[in-house]
Amino acid sequence: MKIFQQVIAAKKQLNGVVSPTPLIQSLNLSEEFDSNILLKREDLQVVRSYKIRGAYNKMSTLTNEERNQGVICASAGNHAQGVAYSCNLLKIKGKIYMPKTTPKQKVKQVQLFGKSFVEIALVGDTFDDAYAKAAEDAAKNNIIFVHPFDDVKVIAGQGTVGLEILESYKEPIDYVFVAIGGGGLAAGLSEVFKELSPNTKIIGVEPEGAPSMKTSIANGINTALETIDKFVDGAAVKQVGNITFEICKDNLDDIILVPEGKVCTTILRLYNEEAMVVEPAGALSIAALDFYKDKIKGKNVVCIVSGSNNDIERTAEIKERSLLYEGLMHYFMIQFPQRPGALKEFVNDILGPEDDITYFQFTKKNSREVGPAIVGLELKNKNDVIAIKTKMTTKGFEYKYLNERQDLFNQLIG
Repeated sequence: MKIFQQVIAAKKQLNGVVSPTPLIQSLNLSEEFDSNILLKREDLQVVRSYKIRGAYNKMSTLTNEERNQGVICASAGNHAQGVAYSCNLLKIKGKIYMPKTTPKQKVKQVQLFGKSFVEIALVGDTFDDAYAKAAEDAAKNNIIFVHPFDDVKVIAGQGTVGLEILESYKEPIDYVFVAIGGGGLAAGLSEVFKELSPNTKIIGVEPEGAPSMKTSIANGINTALETIDKFVDGAAVKQVGNITFEICKDNLDDIILVPEGKVCTTILRLYNEEAMVVEPAGALSIAALDFYKDKIKGKNVVCIVSGSNNDIERTAEIKERSLLYEGLMHYFMIQFPQRPGALKEFVNDILGPEDDITYFQFTKKNSREVGPAIVGLELKNKNDVIAIKTKMTTKGFEYKYLNERQDLFNQLIG
């Protein structure tokens, strides 16, 4: 059976369980990009992400014998919530493996949705660590493994997002921007558009620090990355699915890599301007618009807002990553003269009236003439850093610029 036909079947299976989410025009984004920007609000699902679609579709088609054995899954958060909610609805026992680095909010939500039907096991630092342990457990005990993306039933469930878009918007859609983690949503959605709206360009979006699909397509083979930046946890996997790779390499028109800092800027903007709370993966599709601003002008554009499971404890990190990306946060290791008035001189002679010291770490060493201080500065204008560097050199403050020294930055700040 073709994937598209499976999507049609999945839509019937999800009827009454998954509520269709709205497709809403963003006036702010539409004005900025001189186009019609429509947001597919999968963040409004009961589990606050599209993942319920694939999880429930897969689990609802299990035989009674398979249901009685229970299920196992691995997830960095959203798939786990979809499986947990499905376990509760279908009265199926589930064991859910999650990385130890999963935000506490997501772990709590999994338990909330699954109630007594789920057991949570926190293992490893990445999704791939949790996946390996879950797959081992499932194989050893002959239990159904509900894959987060590389399963036809899961892909078909995610593909119902595409059906809803085309049912709710009757004008031609020029572009769809969709986040890629393992590729389940992109694969299912692109199959729908290939069948029903073949002129629509499907643009995949990955975090710059985890370009697993783009790398695989460039190599012509599904390729595992050695290391990834785990910040965009809902879309940071070392390797995409084999099924999703085969579909996406044929169906996607392009893949955009978005810096993690740009994602953070988008999260903050959506909160301030749209009153939307989105997780990093949920902001990916909107963050990519800047990289396509010339091509989408005057077009009908859909961005899939894939999820809103963000942890408030990450707000400080999100703000800092955004400021670093925007060139408004700068870190220095400065050799301060160990004499009275040195810090006052630095503030008065080096900094501008709107520059703010947000980080300062210094230990006085009486046996030395100078001592290193780690200083973090938040600026109002990114170009002001040029004048600060010039003034420090003129005034005799030796320094290392840590923003360009990732090794030192990670040791001293990160």
